[in-house]
Amino acid sequence: MLCKRIIACLDVRDGTVVKGVRFDRLIDAGDPAALAARYNADGADEIVMLDVSATLEGRRTRARTIRAIASNVFIPLLVGGGIRSLDDAAAALDAGADKVAVNSAAVEDPGVITRLSDRYGSQAVVVAIDAAREEGRFGVRTRSATRAAGRDAIEWAIEAADRGAGEILLTSVDRDGTASGFDCELTSAVATRVPVPVIASGGAGEHSNFFDVFTAGRADAALAASLFHFSRSTIGSVKQYLRDRGVTVRL
Repeated sequence: MLCKRIIACLDVRDGTVVKGVRFDRLIDAGDPAALAARYNADGADEIVMLDVSATLEGRRTRARTIRAIASNVFIPLLVGGGIRSLDDAAAALDAGADKVAVNSAAVEDPGVITRLSDRYGSQAVVVAIDAAREEGRFGVRTRSATRAAGRDAIEWAIEAADRGAGEILLTSVDRDGTASGFDCELTSAVATRVPVPVIASGGAGEHSNFFDVFTAGRADAALAASLFHFSRSTIGSVKQYLRDRGVTVRL
């Protein structure tokens, strides 16, 4: 069995890590570089840094923030927010990112996935999908979940993988910041339909949520923010809980 990954997420706005509920009511959670160093030491398998205001402000992810984080970690760093083109991706990778995530730009121009994959390889390209329940399906949201894209999230994940995405970062808008558990139905619906790894995001509140999303949800990795930022748990304790229950995780 492949190891399941535990990922720490840093949502960054104006150089500070923030966290809210369902992408709203954001509060400060700390310094990105300091938190990244803490999670690196605690056994995180990866760090995800998302510049949550870059797309809305029409700019790239700030390179100085990427560099500050990259200099403090020795694990893969995925960067998203404001990645719209090959040049945007190059700037993020040059600053220290190992992978880039595209979200709104990919919905608007799906060809960007293939262009990025052709240039950098699929292992460096992640398509981030923010999905919300709407009228009996999981609908795609863009622009920090403020806009309904009119697309089915499962169908979009399949297309993204076909176009060259090496991973899907799947966030439940409904569960984000609620600590009510990952949306295992959403995660399983995508994970069983795509041939690439799926990272579950949104809703981590206790150790059992990770077990559920790895078993019922079929996720390859699980991401959390508030749970770790506000010291309600640690990456090490989550991994120990999973190991005790037979889930293969990295030491």
